[in-house]
Amino acid sequence: MTQKRRSDKQWLLKTARETYGTEADHPFSGDTDTAVLRHALSRKWYGLVMHVPYRRMGLDREGGTDVLNLKCSPILAGSLREQAGILPAYHMNKNSWISVLLDGTVPKKTVRMLLDVSFELTSGKTKSARSSGFRISHWIVPANPRLFDLAEVTRTDENGTFLFKQSSSVCVGDTVYLYVAAPVSGITFQCEAVETDIPCDYADEHVTVRKLMRLKVRKAFDPPVGLALLREHGVTTVRGPRGMPLSLREEIAHRWP
Repeated sequence: MTQKRRSDKQWLLKTARETYGTEADHPFSGDTDTAVLRHALSRKWYGLVMHVPYRRMGLDREGGTDVLNLKCSPILAGSLREQAGILPAYHMNKNSWISVLLDGTVPKKTVRMLLDVSFELTSGKTKSARSSGFRISHWIVPANPRLFDLAEVTRTDENGTFLFKQSSSVCVGDTVYLYVAAPVSGITFQCEAVETDIPCDYADEHVTVRKLMRLKVRKAFDPPVGLALLREHGVTTVRGPRGMPLSLREEIAHRWP
């Protein structure tokens, strides 16, 4: 009989429920152990929890454990699999999925970060996420230093705000972290979107702007929140607007109160 050990499964399911509003389902007839985490509208899987014997995963141990399969960037997956408790995906595409042991080998902080990454990678269009009741409200938005004058942030209007190119589906009240590319390579400002969808008709050889958003600086980071820290939380590149992982938000709040 396969022996069960410590499991962070219930903590994981609670985290998914409280963070994304996901109630795990059990799609396999007669199997109440296996749990699937799906996006509410698209029904895409972003997590699969199974109980698997260690030896089936190539580990020389008796018994078994609960395992979490997660979507992962192929670029990041290779380095992650060098860490204890993170393995090639069990019964899924090993290029874009990983298996994470839920027996305590992998710290909960890391599991939650990887869950954030998987949720974002499988979320599809923001419109679908919004329709399902879940919407990204914390964004990392790139600011090309060739086009964006950092000094402009300090030259705000009488209300302490400045205009910036409208990014994706940012809404009033959302938090926007401005990421400036090389040579800065880091997040320089945390802002709040106070007005969005401002009409604009501008184009040059570098950029076309059809809408603007008005941002208010809430926090400046000096030195910037560097790319090395972002990568620790699954943000390997910032080529376009993307959601800010919960684990990264919490670490920034802790380090820069």
